[in-house]
Formats: sequence, C-alpha cells, structure tokens
Amino acid sequence: MTDHVLLPLAATRVLAVVRAPSADSAVRAVDALVAGGVTGIEITYSTPDAASALRRVADRHGDAILLGAGTVTTPEQAAQAADSGARFLVSPGTRRRLTEAMRATGLLVLTGALTPSEVMAAVEYGADVVKIFPASLGGPAFLRSLRGPFPDVALMPTGGVTPDNLGEWLDAGAIAVGAGSELVSTADLAAGRYDEVERRARLFAAAAARADTRETGERA
Repeated sequence: MTDHVLLPLAATRVLAVVRAPSADSAVRAVDALVAGGVTGIEITYSTPDAASALRRVADRHGDAILLGAGTVTTPEQAAQAADSGARFLVSPGTRRRLTEAMRATGLLVLTGALTPSEVMAAVEYGADVVKIFPASLGGPAFLRSLRGPFPDVALMPTGGVTPDNLGEWLDAGAIAVGAGSELVSTADLAAGRYDEVERRARLFAAAAARADTRETGERA
C-alpha cells in the first residue's frame, strides 16, 4: 500500500524533468506538457532563474499539476523552492545536511542513489522517495533487483525511461518514473519546438494509461 503522503506522486505516474534555457522557456514547456497530459513537473535548478519559473508555473497551473524543484544541491535552493511554490524537492544525489534541509521545508523529498549502499543512506537521512539515477545503467531488471532488499522503499527511476518501456519500469516496482530528454528535449526547447514537447507528452501519458489499465485488469 502506497503511503498517503506519496499518493500525489504515484498518481502522476510520469514526472517530467524540465531543464530549460530560460525561465520563459520552462513555463512554455510546462504549458505544452500539461496540454499533452503530463501533470508531474520538475523544474531543475540548472534552469536560469528557476525560482521565477516555479512561481510563474505555480500561479498559472495551481493544483492542476504536481510541481517540484529538481537538481537541488544546496539548503538555500531548498528553502527558495519551497517559497516559490514547489510541492516536492529532488536532489541528484544524497547528502545528510542537504537532505535535512530539504526535510525542514515540510515538502516531499526525493534524493538520488544508484547502489544499495546509497539507497540505505537516502532512507537513513529521511528521503521519502529514492530517485534511482541514472536508471538507464541497469534498466527495469536492476530496479526489480533493488526491490528485493528494499521492498518498502519508494523508488523512482530517472534516465532511460521511454513510452515503450514505461510499463516495464512500473511493473518492476517504480512508484513513478522521471523522464528528462526523452520527454523534454533541451534541443526542442532551444529551438522553441513546444509542439514536439506536447506530442511526446501525449505518448508518455498514453503509455501510463495503458500501464494503469493493465494493472487494474490484473487486480480484477
């Protein structure tokens, strides 16, 4: 049973990782993602003026999306993101001081790990969800293997997730999946191809819907 605190993340199925060349581009990318049916949004701190992008997206879409900040690497960014409307925080790795600062905001905390020892550290420091990154190195089989020693840890793979294999990741035990360049290409954002972002979002949303339908059928 998924903890109630994690239900909003689990319900999104897909978390779009937005690394944009500007705050304006990030906002337009989110508009395209939402139009395509993807409502889990992570705006990374590698985006210039990320805090401004977070505020604008929060004002624009409100509770219709699950908005968070990614690539959080300092306690100051964690506090700023919380003040800017983020509902969750994501760090690419796991450090005790940073995780404690993220937890102090009261938001959902996701920290990055790859090895079993790193997963154990993330849990020890208080992460709500462990982001398996880069998940492309091991694929769904690796995630399934991690579920053996960590059956009660919420795991979210990021990297290497596509519409074609999204269902495999969920079947392997992912609470949700993170999708970066496969969904929101930096090249598309640089060229202003937001229609392509929307098209890819529709593919991911459809794949998630198929996975949900299959899961419901298996439970019936």
